[in-house]
Amino acid sequence: MKESEKVVKVWRERFSILKSTKIDPDAFANIRYGDEITIVIEESREGDFIEIQRGYRLLSFDMVLPFGTVGFIARISKALADEGISIFVISSYTTDHILVRDEDLAKAVRKLEEIGFIVVME
Repeated sequence: MKESEKVVKVWRERFSILKSTKIDPDAFANIRYGDEITIVIEESREGDFIEIQRGYRLLSFDMVLPFGTVGFIARISKALADEGISIFVISSYTTDHILVRDEDLAKAVRKLEEIGFIVVME
């Protein structure tokens, strides 16, 4: 992967992570595991929820990661864990996304830049 391809997009919106009663077709992500439904939704939107965690920022690794990539999220997770930053990970077919608490965003951005990523605020 070329250095110019190591871009992280920080979404300007704030997000909530909800334990929900139903799928939301307009959510950033819907995750169903057995009877549990987790959705990631823009904080400004309303949604059906059982529990909710507000105040997250979404960072998308704006690059295509080959399907068999090994250790990518482990490297990110370790670097941020070393700074005391908790992450919520979502993987899609070609890339990964993480959510960090709004108050940890600046520290997360600094750490990602330190390990070689170009961080772009959208």
